[in-house]
Amino acid sequence: MRRGDCSNLRPSEAQEQKQWWGLRPRLLRPTYAGANVGHPSFTRLHWCGWTFDCADVTMRNGRARTEPPAAKLLDTHRMTIRLFNTLSNTVEDLEPSDGETLRMYVCGPTVYDYGHIGNFRTFLQLDVLRRFLKQEGRKLLQVMNITDVDDKIIRNAAAAKLDIDEYTEKYERAFFQDLDALGCERPEIVARATENIPQMVALIERLAAKDLAYQTPDGSWYFRIAGFPEYGKLAKKDFSGINDGARVDVDEYDKDSARDFALWKAAKPGEHHWDTRLGTGRPGWHIECSAMALRYLGESFDLHAGGEDLMFPHHENEIAQTESATGKTMAYHWMHVRFLLVDGRKMSKSEGNFFTLRDLLLKGYKASAIRFLLISVPYRHPLNFTTEGLSESASAVERVRTFAQRIRGGDWPAGDNKELEAQAAKAQQQFSAALADDLNTSEARAAIFDLVRAGNVAADSGSLYAGNVPGIVEVLRRFDEIFAVLDDRDAEIARGALQWAQEEGRGDQAAPELLAAYSLSDQQIDALVAEREQARRTRNFARADSIRKELFALGILIEDSKDGARWKRK
Repeated sequence: MRRGDCSNLRPSEAQEQKQWWGLRPRLLRPTYAGANVGHPSFTRLHWCGWTFDCADVTMRNGRARTEPPAAKLLDTHRMTIRLFNTLSNTVEDLEPSDGETLRMYVCGPTVYDYGHIGNFRTFLQLDVLRRFLKQEGRKLLQVMNITDVDDKIIRNAAAAKLDIDEYTEKYERAFFQDLDALGCERPEIVARATENIPQMVALIERLAAKDLAYQTPDGSWYFRIAGFPEYGKLAKKDFSGINDGARVDVDEYDKDSARDFALWKAAKPGEHHWDTRLGTGRPGWHIECSAMALRYLGESFDLHAGGEDLMFPHHENEIAQTESATGKTMAYHWMHVRFLLVDGRKMSKSEGNFFTLRDLLLKGYKASAIRFLLISVPYRHPLNFTTEGLSESASAVERVRTFAQRIRGGDWPAGDNKELEAQAAKAQQQFSAALADDLNTSEARAAIFDLVRAGNVAADSGSLYAGNVPGIVEVLRRFDEIFAVLDDRDAEIARGALQWAQEEGRGDQAAPELLAAYSLSDQQIDALVAEREQARRTRNFARADSIRKELFALGILIEDSKDGARWKRK
């Protein structure tokens, strides 16, 4: 039974400290002591704000399943989040199976190059989920892997004449800098493939003991997909006709090329390798996530998430490996973020429409606008990324920032506008309900802009009162806990991008307008604005107008108000 609309929900007010551009992730690596701990499964009922846990576990078809003979009442007033489950092909409640901490695994980057905006759409949508779960009072244990060894990395590192550790460190650091620039929170655990080789070897040995992994004459190990009858259940494809023993040794392939896949690849001359009980070699891509999820989250966990391009073969192979080894369901819920298109076409370097975050920053686009655009369309819909959409996103961010400044800084008369108070309450209810309904970010955003419109109309007509301010500020605070765009860090991030471009010899890629806008420091701009104010006071309007035009030419706008002048970059 799903919960009815019969309770007032009061989520947590906890806020995450923001991460800033330029932090070095290797100095901030989190640790987790609870490795290899099993977790029971629970069945849940929801009714009128109450949650019931049913903790008896039985075995069915060799898998751990739950039955509800006895229920434990949990006093909770959090909103139940409904999320599409790729495995079941239905929208389901997302709840922690242990009744306390929601355990989730996110497929992170393969650090062979700078991340592109398609990658970051996925991470930003998952950041929205993470933030909303926390806002609703959930405890989280999120693991994100770093793939720092695979075919592409070995190939690129060899071409650069670098050890793979040295090669990947640069791109891992850049990835976390980009995440920070986009306002993404860090997971509790960052797990690197190269730091979990013993766990991968042990998992392959478990599979070999069940005759589900076999060694080929060259010393490589493969998974026998004929030994896992449920292979294809995530991708919804029948693979039963595949010949036993047919193999594929590359990491990425399409459904029509499905064969027994590599678990461990024998070392080729000059390749980076590990000497293990399996022989000399390196792990296949798919075994990495299975081993790390087992280590940090246990045999079964609540949510596995990533981009839809990972559904097959990567996630399908993870399920086959893990469930064959444990006999239990790997993840109860699977979430996949749809593709990003650019101007209606698939993003591709050959099409000339391939953008990294750094490309866009050097073109003068703001990080806040990029974040806002990438989360504006719900995750189950493709996003068509255009420069026009990016400009509209920048305007939307500026609009809500200006409204927040107006509300907080205004000298509002005593009293209360009951209609506006009701609109604020309605906006908050619609905002949370939209996010709880399969992360509908589009509807959540619309609820906030309805309030912005109503608030501005009331302020313009003299019907916004001091009593309305706390309610509106609270709605904006909760909005920003999720969308994270009110805190203006755009100038700091743009400077970081320019500094990186100079260090990498890419200074010529920066837009002239961006270079001009940052040719003056904030202190120099403050001094010119102060000089303009003095010129106006002394009625030297020619000089005041000259300063305004000078700053405008550099992309700096001056806004005059009764409280004085303030400036901002376009």
